[in-house]
Amino acid sequence: MVIVMIYIGLTGWGDHDNLYPPGLAAKDKLLEYAAHFPTVEVDSYFYAIQPRSNVEKWIRETPPSFQFIVKAYQGMTGHERGPIPYESKEAMFAAFLESIAPFQEAGKLAMVLFQFPPWFDCRREHVAYLRWTKARMGEVPAALEFRHQSWFSPRFYEKTLHFMEEEGWIHTICDEPQAGEGSVPTVLHPTDREKTLIRLHGRNVHGWNKATAGENWRAVRYLYRYNERELREWVRHIEALKQKTKQIYVLFNNNSGGDAADNAKQLIDLLGIEYTGLAPRQLGLF
Repeated sequence: MVIVMIYIGLTGWGDHDNLYPPGLAAKDKLLEYAAHFPTVEVDSYFYAIQPRSNVEKWIRETPPSFQFIVKAYQGMTGHERGPIPYESKEAMFAAFLESIAPFQEAGKLAMVLFQFPPWFDCRREHVAYLRWTKARMGEVPAALEFRHQSWFSPRFYEKTLHFMEEEGWIHTICDEPQAGEGSVPTVLHPTDREKTLIRLHGRNVHGWNKATAGENWRAVRYLYRYNERELREWVRHIEALKQKTKQIYVLFNNNSGGDAADNAKQLIDLLGIEYTGLAPRQLGLF
């Protein structure tokens, strides 16, 4: 019998106040986070390729079995519309790969997440860029998340999934508002037998559409709390996915109102998971 590992965590460890003792310094939060969850998304990479000193610190602060999902730098996914701070795209990818090498050496790199922007639609030049990107990443596990509906339109649905399978992309299955072409449906189809990624963004349709500009767009877009019926729906989905993939990573991204950590713990309970090998919890004064 194949044992399927299910890793449940959050997108980042900085914003979850209900996880941490009062007054816990930001530099100590990952230590405490790793006492609750076995995996995390490192979203700081999206804004800047991180120095190796940061990576080595994060490795030291987490248990041996802890798994990191590194979000690709925005220049690698086309979010950065201005000039990239590298002499070439090749140099940018080389810097990224050098930075994540310690994760690989420690056995703590689950995958790199390439989340493409809403304007990255299904067209020939974008397919070519995905091929180029996957070639640059070599043997590093890479997950692909779309934000434009065209990839899963009736015309391209089967071709998109076949392409991911042929190119070796891990499918990022999304739960998000169905809010027009800037969102994708939940497609319960793993494209890699080893790993599948699930990202739950909430179902705030109004916020998803409204959050197009302004400094507080993120606070609006991800303001949502999953109820028990919705989480049980995902229990059924995960049970079905277990028949097709060996490791399932589930990340909650609905943290505008501080709901992600609570929802993640609810899902862990509903699945009957008891994690071993987590970090010891830090104790407050009382």
